[in-house]
Amino acid sequence: MKPTLLVGDYFFVSKYSYGYSHYSLPLSPPLFSGRIFGSEPQRGDVVVFRLPKDDSTGYIKRVIGLPGDRIQMKDGVLYINDTAVKKERVEDLIDDDNGARVHRFRETLPNGVVHDTLEQDFGILHNTEEYRVPPGHYFMMGDNRDNSTDSRVPPERQGVGYVPFEHLIGRAQIIFFSIGDGKPAWAIWSWPWSVRWSRLFTIVR
Repeated sequence: MKPTLLVGDYFFVSKYSYGYSHYSLPLSPPLFSGRIFGSEPQRGDVVVFRLPKDDSTGYIKRVIGLPGDRIQMKDGVLYINDTAVKKERVEDLIDDDNGARVHRFRETLPNGVVHDTLEQDFGILHNTEEYRVPPGHYFMMGDNRDNSTDSRVPPERQGVGYVPFEHLIGRAQIIFFSIGDGKPAWAIWSWPWSVRWSRLFTIVR
């Protein structure tokens, strides 16, 4: 999810944003089906969910497609219901891990949500088939477009596929702590140098 989320970010997840399913409970016991106090996500939300093909695994991605939407990538441009999503080049990102320069773009989704994405010059998912989101499901994509296992790849090809509403855990809201250099959060002796102070208490958008 770079550049929105980085390795070492710790964030609060609002479970009540979409109501509760049995996946909201510790260990996910199958005590009931469906959702209680359910509220549907909005396009652009950054969501934690259980992987459809392996519901013991949690993922975090951005909601791009709603039920009934048609989603497609054409030459690296996202199309929603045959309309190209506004995309503009902004300042490149310099990768902290290897110093590589990565192209950064700013997308504006149809409902006005603005977020940044990272892309290479060429990617195997820059051109895709058209996806039709089934009822009761959502289409998820990572912001690091060429390094993301998401709904563009079906489960039978080790991807995510469409995500059922019941599998949503909650919405990522606030980064409360962030540490780099591969340091664990409990390594308090490294905090003055390793903590990403500018990321603390920032809203996930």
